[in-house]
Amino acid sequence: MIIEFCEKLYRIYRSITGVGVKKSLQIIQTYIPIEINSIKSGTKCFDWIVPPEWNVTEAFVVDLNTNRKVVDFSVHNLHLVGYSIPIDKIVSYKELVSHLYFLEDQPDAIPYVTSYYNRTWGFCLSYNSFIQLDQDANYHVIIKSSFNENGSLFYGELLIPGITKNEILLSTYICHPQMVNNELSGPAVLTFLTKHILNNEKSNFYSYRIIFVPETIGSIAYISLNFDYLKKHVFGGFNITCVGDERAWGHIPSRFGNNISDRIARNVLKFNVPSFQQFSWLDRGSDERQYCAPGVDLPISSITRSKYGTYEEYHTSLDNFELVTEKGLNDSLELYIKCLDVFEKNCKPRINVFCEPQLGKRGLYPSVSTSKSGIKVRNLMNVISFCDGENSLLDISEKCNLSFSEVYDLYLELNHANLFITK
Repeated sequence: MIIEFCEKLYRIYRSITGVGVKKSLQIIQTYIPIEINSIKSGTKCFDWIVPPEWNVTEAFVVDLNTNRKVVDFSVHNLHLVGYSIPIDKIVSYKELVSHLYFLEDQPDAIPYVTSYYNRTWGFCLSYNSFIQLDQDANYHVIIKSSFNENGSLFYGELLIPGITKNEILLSTYICHPQMVNNELSGPAVLTFLTKHILNNEKSNFYSYRIIFVPETIGSIAYISLNFDYLKKHVFGGFNITCVGDERAWGHIPSRFGNNISDRIARNVLKFNVPSFQQFSWLDRGSDERQYCAPGVDLPISSITRSKYGTYEEYHTSLDNFELVTEKGLNDSLELYIKCLDVFEKNCKPRINVFCEPQLGKRGLYPSVSTSKSGIKVRNLMNVISFCDGENSLLDISEKCNLSFSEVYDLYLELNHANLFITK
């Protein structure tokens, strides 16, 4: 089951670098044949530099009055601020509090906090745990972390060749600790989507490039290393994130909102889910920021369930398996499969007769007319009216207000009747 994938990776500590990312990618390798690649720390990538590789083995705070651990990284990964410096120090309550993070309006939640590019240390805990701390106690703070200036940023990649060298880029991030919708749902759906693509490998028209990268720095580094190739070969694609719950659907478009992937996303959502929220480019927040940045402008889009920043469990310990479900993951997987289906089946049919074709002699006009058959004939004629070799099936779907699958089925009937020249 797809949710078992999330369960396998849930307790592995991940950040933008480190052994946890590599270990997670190695588990993904047991599902799909990705390559694990690396980029050296210190590598300049546009305006960024790949940071030192950071790893942590242990982190906790002990109340010296009771000799009890009041915060412990081994209990929940979110207890430690990401990229915290190593420390072994006895501090007062006042000093400790200056390094603690909590959410008063979500008293049971542990927040997710990082400090990738500013060397400091800190711990996160629930507000209910915070208010139980002894203000008269001293505390022993232990963080066993390391920064390797000669380390690496790890990412996973797989190219599945198709008939054409034009590629569909499918990307997700793998860098957040112990959260499910905002972290593991993307890799889970992409892994199983890749299995689907591999099962149809011999019949794929497009080539598919699959990448698992740390968010922001990972996509920036990947684009920096592959810029010319991506600009030449990427025909479309999706950044896959926050696709695990059952509450909502949303579309995050590209900068201009009108590339092929945007159009396919809107079409599939419109005809396959009860309702969805159309976000704007101003609502962006994941790696679409990089793929669609000025000058990069790859034709990337994104379909989500509850989008990052819009649900109360976001970036907290409450983003867990009570929020993400097997059904939510599978529904997202099926919707993305439908999107790839549009990419694969889209074509530009051209009718091979002048004026309206005689449908009756081709068995396409009903001998007995009913309201239902009348609608189908009308749809057939509407589809035919746009088959000029310039409009794609996706264009026709939009013009006729029919789902792509409906238009494609009508196209197959008409094509079977030898009415098309397809280019």
